[in-house]
Amino acid sequence: MTSPIPPVRVRYAPSPTGIPHIGNIRTALFDWILARQTGGQFIVRIEDTDRSRYDAAAEKAIFESLKWLGLDWDEGPDKGGPHAPYIQSERKQMYIDAAERLVESGHAYYDDTTPEELHALRERQRAAGQPPRYDGRGRHRSPEAIEESRQNGLPITIRLKVPDHGTVSFEDSVRGKVSFELKEIDDFVILKSDQMPTYHLAHIVDDHAMGITHVIRGDEWISSTPRHLMIHKALGIEPPEYVHVPLILGKDRSKLSKRHGATSALEYRDQGYLADAIFNFLALLGWSPGDDTEVMSRDEIVRRFSIDRINDSPAIFDSEKLEWMNGVYIRNMDADQLMDQILPFMERPESEGGLPDTVARPIDRVYLKRLIPLVHERLKKLTEATETLDFFFADNVSPEASDLPGKKMDAEMTERALTAALELCKTAAPFEPEHLEAEYRALAEKLNMKPGQLFSPIRVAITGKSFAPPLFDTMSAVGQKRCIERISNAIGILRAG
Repeated sequence: MTSPIPPVRVRYAPSPTGIPHIGNIRTALFDWILARQTGGQFIVRIEDTDRSRYDAAAEKAIFESLKWLGLDWDEGPDKGGPHAPYIQSERKQMYIDAAERLVESGHAYYDDTTPEELHALRERQRAAGQPPRYDGRGRHRSPEAIEESRQNGLPITIRLKVPDHGTVSFEDSVRGKVSFELKEIDDFVILKSDQMPTYHLAHIVDDHAMGITHVIRGDEWISSTPRHLMIHKALGIEPPEYVHVPLILGKDRSKLSKRHGATSALEYRDQGYLADAIFNFLALLGWSPGDDTEVMSRDEIVRRFSIDRINDSPAIFDSEKLEWMNGVYIRNMDADQLMDQILPFMERPESEGGLPDTVARPIDRVYLKRLIPLVHERLKKLTEATETLDFFFADNVSPEASDLPGKKMDAEMTERALTAALELCKTAAPFEPEHLEAEYRALAEKLNMKPGQLFSPIRVAITGKSFAPPLFDTMSAVGQKRCIERISNAIGILRAG
């Protein structure tokens, strides 16, 4: 294991063009962990230079995701800091100045090639079987020609000059030494015609200004790193340490998508996953603590994290494992904590997955706390509490007649069982689980039925479900009066069916 590193300055710099996906948030999480482990700073910066794709809802989701996961930041748009502003569109002049300095130093040039000319060039290259790339024609344009194009309203960009031979290499913290041939890289745009920077220039200017020590990002950016190193060199600034983390794939080893589950942290929140479980799960996507430990607290993850244990092979997103892990976190909560977590889901409108709208809000916390032990060990997601407990809150349930008979029971046998169960329900006292179980087991013997045969139609009659919490705990919680009503109702359904 490598020796401890000094305090870092890391940044999470998303583009607000869509809801941040799991891979994007995993990068933020690694940033946050490293900052907290080293006593450094975690900075949030919004990279919104692509104004045509800017989405205010996406920007809101970025901060909502971080807050839900507990990834607090030290500097950012809302907090300010010594390097404000932390929104790139508000730092535009800095990028223009940097690009123009590169032109003045001979490392970049103005280019008046139009989009139509670029398209025609690429079409010719494709027709000739060549890879489409810029041919460097702008290098040969005179200042007078560029000024004439500017006066005529043509789009003017600034491109970096890339040497046509040699290599560029860098030491990646995950993959080791990586090298690229410069002849494979064409002159690329660093300042667009609207005087907005490309990502290549903007993030370098900002990272340097903000003192960023480590850049953690997905390994899809490895191929762009030579461009970034050339800009650093041209500007005469030292690059940060690059940490390219592996891609996240589905279990079928294809790119993570909707079919593998939700794709954003907020979707998992809305589906009933706990923030701590998502944090734990994401930390293990591409990083290992060095043993088989899987369930870890935030503090333990922060303590054990190290860059040298980030894998260089793709991480596999296993939704079944996430569900299992979420269940572990739910079981580790006490009843009050779990109640606080499931209440918002149960009190949602019925159309959004909450209890029926006929159930009064707010939900009776005293009654709900009594029900928690019945489902605590079974829940894997918070949303399951609603579908598991809904019948406790409903005025009545209406099972299908075909669902009432137990195993190897016909309608006649089922009606006989329910009729006897109803009579016992009317007189059973005390109406408590242990007493009810003893009474109903004795009834099964008297009816010459197996206990399971008697219990099954009673369960469906009272809950409307074939699978429910333990029967006699359920009956006690539903209450004697409602149990009598529901068994009577079931008998009527059976006769009508």
